[in-house]
Order: sequence, then C-alpha cells, then structure tokens
Amino acid sequence: MSSTTVEVLFFASAREAAGTSSASITMDDSEGAADTKLLRMCHSLLLDKSKTLIACNIRAKLASTYPKLASLVQDEESITLAVNAEYVAVGETKILRNGDTVALIPPISGG
Repeated sequence: MSSTTVEVLFFASAREAAGTSSASITMDDSEGAADTKLLRMCHSLLLDKSKTLIACNIRAKLASTYPKLASLVQDEESITLAVNAEYVAVGETKILRNGDTVALIPPISGG
C-alpha cells in the first residue's frame, strides 16, 4: 500500500479551528475508498471514482484529524482549497501527489 504526504496550510478561521497554521498529512491511497459518506460529501460525479476519492480524501482526513475543523472542511462552499497555489473550483478534482501543498482558505470578506 502506498501513501501520499502533503503539507497543509490553514488560514483565518481554519487556522483557529485546527489550532495550527500548518501540518504534514499522510493518507494511504486506499483510505476512505469504501466510505459511502465520503462519496456523498464529494458530490462531483466522475466515471473514474478513484480520482474523486483521491481529490476529496484530504477533506475527510482533515475532518477526522481536526474535529473542530470538520464542519468547515466538509462543506466546499465554506473552505476553498488551493493546491500548489492554484485554486480548486467547487466540484473540481485534483490528484494529490507527495510534496504538494494544500491551502485551506475560508471566505474573505471586508469593506
């Protein structure tokens, strides 16, 4: 079984909920593969479900690792992901690779 390790950066309310500004997260490639809740959470429907699982697995892993972050990270509208400084659109999937940097960016407001 292989695994993928990524660096996760937490910003604003995500940082407060996680209690840290960054973390190294390792996921087994098969982690969550049989989790139907994960499939429902990742509502983008692709013919290749393994790509959906790989892309959405980081949200599930972060929710289980940081319970106070779960409600934010499981809602694609609450937290925007960026992978290697490129935003990931709602419903878009990305395959994470060793050494990638994933940023959790809450909505930005202001005047």
